[in-house]
Amino acid sequence: MKRFKALAGAERGNEFLRGQAARVPLCFSIASGGDVSTATASAAGIVVAPGKSAEAAFTLSAARETWDAFAQPVPPVGYQSLVAMVRMGHLYVEGDMLEFGRRLLFLEQLFEAVRSPGSGSDGPRASSAVKSGLEAPGPQGAFIEPVVGRYLRLDLNGRAHRLYFEEAGQGIPLVCLHTAGADGRQYRALLNDPEITARFRVLAFDLPWHGKSSPPPGFERETYRLTTDLYVETVMAFCRALKLERPVVMGCSIGGRAVLHLALRHGDYFRAAIGLQSATHAEAGADTRLRDLGVLHRPDVHGQEAAAGSVACLVAPTAPSAEKWETLWHYLQGGPGIFLGDLHYYFAEGDLRNGLLDGLDTKRCPLHLLTGEYDISATPELTAELARLVKATSFQVMMGMGHFPMSEDPARFRGYLLPVLEQVAAAS
Repeated sequence: MKRFKALAGAERGNEFLRGQAARVPLCFSIASGGDVSTATASAAGIVVAPGKSAEAAFTLSAARETWDAFAQPVPPVGYQSLVAMVRMGHLYVEGDMLEFGRRLLFLEQLFEAVRSPGSGSDGPRASSAVKSGLEAPGPQGAFIEPVVGRYLRLDLNGRAHRLYFEEAGQGIPLVCLHTAGADGRQYRALLNDPEITARFRVLAFDLPWHGKSSPPPGFERETYRLTTDLYVETVMAFCRALKLERPVVMGCSIGGRAVLHLALRHGDYFRAAIGLQSATHAEAGADTRLRDLGVLHRPDVHGQEAAAGSVACLVAPTAPSAEKWETLWHYLQGGPGIFLGDLHYYFAEGDLRNGLLDGLDTKRCPLHLLTGEYDISATPELTAELARLVKATSFQVMMGMGHFPMSEDPARFRGYLLPVLEQVAAAS
């Protein structure tokens, strides 16, 4: 169990780990084959001792080969995080699963100490980051980004809404749909990319209840649940209110599902649809106990820390650290129960294994599909099957990318997106 000795003292230099350990102590065991160690996090720090403790809330149990894969500088798909290994059935949590769910973000950060250095995730992207508009201010000092934020007042299903959106650029409208539980900030790099905004008017809005968009009056008496009809009607109301002429719609995750519903119902209106992490349905994983326990929205769990901890497994291990954590920050800021309400659409109500896709005409509305290699929810295999079913205009797996390509690694993502946008523009 020499590998797990690296957990001891991991709080040094990490104020988050130190604070969490001091405020809420945790004792858990780690099993690797026949060997067991126990880690204890408290105000005194993090210590690791051989053997299993009776005080351990749970045990993380996996084969030695699983821990070997996890510890690689760039781990294989499905081994990039603790939750990823749980979802894929490589790691089993024995004991208090709820306590494991409470401490997801803490545990994911802590176990970074086990991973061998050398992934190079922050090194080779400096020049690419400049191209995506993420460069730091130069010697001239501060600058204002060419992004304008506004509020749109409109009625949805007879109820008043205040919708926030940002835009930049000119030309073909490109409407961007964010992932479940997040908001339009995920498209910050596209909004700042002069090569894109020279030909496209990029618009990213926050769904009602998300980001800076307000929930409707009376929300305090409701439980938020996203449905197909509500999602489609919201996108169409936004486009019509801004009088967008034949826009392109691009969405990721739930947005990647929504572009399919939009192409089905309004294919004549949209110039093209771009699905990021699109699939007919989402894979719940081999172990659904975290979801079944409702860790995303219950009074004895910090729902937003649980949300960020649960989606960290969907970020590629090669993503730059700053972009990875900004992506997770959007989840840390979400409203209570909103991520869970979006997942109702993602896992249940918006499932397209119902024959409806037979009516999707990709000649009428071209459909381009891009999916990250490390996505274990809308997997490349699921997107490939979707591409086959609907005869997609194009499909490509984005190597070294996860579930949030536009925000977790925007410099790498633009290399895949630009050829698609070029194809859309040429067809126009």
